[in-house]
Amino acid sequence: MDTNSLENTSDIFQIIPQGYSSIKEYMHIPVREEKVDSLQPDKIKVILFDMDGTLIDTEKYYRVCWPKAAADFGFTMTDEQALSLRSLGRPFAIAYFREMFGETADYAKIRERRKEYVAEQMAKEGIDLKPNAKQVLEDLRSAGFRLAVTTANDLERTKAYLQKLELENVFDDLICATMVKQGKPAPDIYLYACERLGVLPEEACVLEDSPNGVLSAYRAGCRVVMIPDQTEPDEALKKLLAFQAKDLEEFACKMMNK
Repeated sequence: MDTNSLENTSDIFQIIPQGYSSIKEYMHIPVREEKVDSLQPDKIKVILFDMDGTLIDTEKYYRVCWPKAAADFGFTMTDEQALSLRSLGRPFAIAYFREMFGETADYAKIRERRKEYVAEQMAKEGIDLKPNAKQVLEDLRSAGFRLAVTTANDLERTKAYLQKLELENVFDDLICATMVKQGKPAPDIYLYACERLGVLPEEACVLEDSPNGVLSAYRAGCRVVMIPDQTEPDEALKKLLAFQAKDLEEFACKMMNK
């Protein structure tokens, strides 16, 4: 099935994972009685970095540009709905748009318009790294950790961003959602990253900023660290985290036992 264009409602049901009634339900944070085990840096071999909102300060653009693009096609998108799209990958995003706005919602066209608006914003304001990102990456590499990017962006855009920020030679690998069947919040991208890097999921630490990203890494069995961007985690999401850091620097100190 071509997930770039869902022709009818029955196609949407083919995308919804077994055991769930909707994409929104699949995005819902599971309720745990106990919190997951704490972060154990001595057992970590690889650190996997989400990009937007974690390494680079770009989620603020998407938060504004999604509603703006939707409005151009006659749809009213709330701030909450825009935030729910963070890291939401294909094919889920396509079906989720239909759930929110009905069968007339053309995800591909709205997304293209959103990309235009984001590009305009970036041209005006630039792409900024999160504070101390370069130093943190250098310190973690020096400490012996292998580093990789795991992002919802395609490989071409990922390379362009990293080159612009002079980070193209920092990472051992770049893994994009376009390389796997299902994007976040499915576990595919993190399972694939672990396979490519030759580690078990429990030997990988994932840095994420959004619920969809956290859920993806949790489902893969990785140790998940959240550095919140745009919104703070609720109590259910906190129970999926091995650690919550206020910024990259605090995370690096934790990993190096400082």
